[in-house]
Amino acid sequence: MGDEEIKAIEQSAPRVRWLARIVLLWATLILFRLVQLQVVRHNDFRHLAQQQQEHIIEVRPPRGAILDRNGQRLAMSLPVESIYVNPLLIPNIDVAADLMAPILNLDRSRLDADLHECVQKHRGFLWIKRKAPEEEADRLRNLHVDWIQFVTESRRFYPYGTLAAHVVGSVDSDGKGLGGVERKLNDVLGGKPGKLLVTEDVRQRGFESEQYGAPAQPGHDVHLTIDARIQYIAEEMLRDTVVAHHCHTGSAVVMDPRTGKILALASYPPYDPNQPVRNEFERKARFNQAVSVPFEPGSVFKVVTLSAALETTNLRPESIIPTGHGAMTFFGRVVHDSHNGPAAMSMEDVLVHSSNIGAINIGIRVGKEHLYEYIHRFGFGQRTGISLPGESPGLVFKPEHWRPSSIASVPMGHELLVTTLQLARACAVIANGGYLVKPQLLEDAPVQSKQILRPQTVMTMRHMMEQVVLRGTGRNARLIGYSAAGKTGTAQIVDLQTHHYTHFYNASFMGFSPVANPSLVVAVTANGAAGTSGFGAEVSAPVFKEVMTASLRFLEVPRDLPDDALPVPDDGKNETNDLAIADLSDPTLLVPPEEAAGDSDGDQQGIFVPAANQVSGPQAPNFIGMTARAVAELSAQTGIPVESIGTGLVRQQYPLPGAVLPAGERVRLRFAR
Repeated sequence: MGDEEIKAIEQSAPRVRWLARIVLLWATLILFRLVQLQVVRHNDFRHLAQQQQEHIIEVRPPRGAILDRNGQRLAMSLPVESIYVNPLLIPNIDVAADLMAPILNLDRSRLDADLHECVQKHRGFLWIKRKAPEEEADRLRNLHVDWIQFVTESRRFYPYGTLAAHVVGSVDSDGKGLGGVERKLNDVLGGKPGKLLVTEDVRQRGFESEQYGAPAQPGHDVHLTIDARIQYIAEEMLRDTVVAHHCHTGSAVVMDPRTGKILALASYPPYDPNQPVRNEFERKARFNQAVSVPFEPGSVFKVVTLSAALETTNLRPESIIPTGHGAMTFFGRVVHDSHNGPAAMSMEDVLVHSSNIGAINIGIRVGKEHLYEYIHRFGFGQRTGISLPGESPGLVFKPEHWRPSSIASVPMGHELLVTTLQLARACAVIANGGYLVKPQLLEDAPVQSKQILRPQTVMTMRHMMEQVVLRGTGRNARLIGYSAAGKTGTAQIVDLQTHHYTHFYNASFMGFSPVANPSLVVAVTANGAAGTSGFGAEVSAPVFKEVMTASLRFLEVPRDLPDDALPVPDDGKNETNDLAIADLSDPTLLVPPEEAAGDSDGDQQGIFVPAANQVSGPQAPNFIGMTARAVAELSAQTGIPVESIGTGLVRQQYPLPGAVLPAGERVRLRFAR
């Protein structure tokens, strides 16, 4: 190595040393930064990375099925796909809206606006369509667009459509129960959701997932006491009678009187829980008429009145009760039956022929305190506790709030409100030996009951109610091959807007069969019937007959009569003396629907009132002051039939002059000198 080379090396050494220092300093800075990132601020940056890459998604478990007593699925969950996007990853919002809207049947302008709003607010998630039909999801998937994502959810499906819809209920888009058992038992059916930790790449595509916390717990199946076969018959028969008699709503309950199990609970109008609510009519159709909508019961309530009399007085079926030829004066007003009758009849015949005057006289003998006690014993004015939301307790006033004339109205079923379910439970008391049972919808629920009537009272009432069917107002409820007992009822409907009773009726029938060892109770109510063909005997008793006959056959209950047996010959008379005339009742005593609606479960309730446009027909002439001949001439001229009591001149008239008369309605006149 020459001198020149040595000299060159000596001259470059300082530069090398400076370069080494710089490299060492750079390495030290890098090492410091690495220590700062990976040691000092490791947790901070890991948290930021997790926020960007990891997401916790709620995993909804499968919802439990709802089954009838025979295992038929009334509600079930099916897997479906929901579609979402990250708007921040969409290259062209307008093109995306044009692409998705026609495939998913969405409004293009609304979708475009939602996507732009998400971009402006830097939101990285937007549901495009929840629970889309399979064909729509497949068409969208075939586009192979990476910014469209799919997630599997479950859609509630009701395979029988409208069948038992008011019992089963429905769910919203998030799978939460909206009504019926779906709402009442939402926690049981819905289970407990779990969580999933999902790790995503830079394009927010999931590539790894793991359980986060407790796993999802599937919902439990619920087995109902409903028998789909009996439910179908009840709904069909109820629909036919409501339509045929131009009613507006109706309900029917089939119950095992010994256990309280509900085998059918029908409500009209129907609705399909598979379809969303689209208008006000469909919203009101979801009212459960049997449970949530109370009404004045009319003459079916005489069963309670006579039961109280047997328990608290010395009256017996053969006791003679004054009936005043179908009319009596009470607190300055005339009360009358819908037809003339004898001056007196036995207590049994008061029930058989549904005499209002007889029921009032029996109620007076019982007294308001005892009558109220037995009304309460039968469960009226109280919720039954059935496993459905929105149950109405009805309305029963305490004796201190009764008016002097209430003792005439209450015994024949006015000035109080009940539900069809409450009527079925009251009828079950007579059918099961005197026990008030709790209605049950769950198959595994224990029987809950308490004795409220003496056995001898029950046996006496069974006999008298059987006579109602054999030779009284309930002849249309006669069964072939089975004995039956029951009671008809027809009550005027109050229009709470005008505070007047209308000429539309709540037509009811409640009964049981076979009489000696009752297996079933059936209660039927149709609201909005008109004319004598709209009485309970004509409207609801035939529904009882068809539903009871089919139900006994389904349950294979042994017949207790020959097919051609009619123990009491039918004399052909048409018993229509069934109208509980509300002359003494004050409609203002009844709470309006908005005060009666709702309860702790927040479901729909209301009181049935006729719409303002329901009243149509001729107006009642003014017969006051006319002679019998003048009345006959005017009746023939107008074509309006009349019924009269007494002699002399017309002093009182019902309905009042100018009142609108439905088809078949008669004007009742009282003559006096």
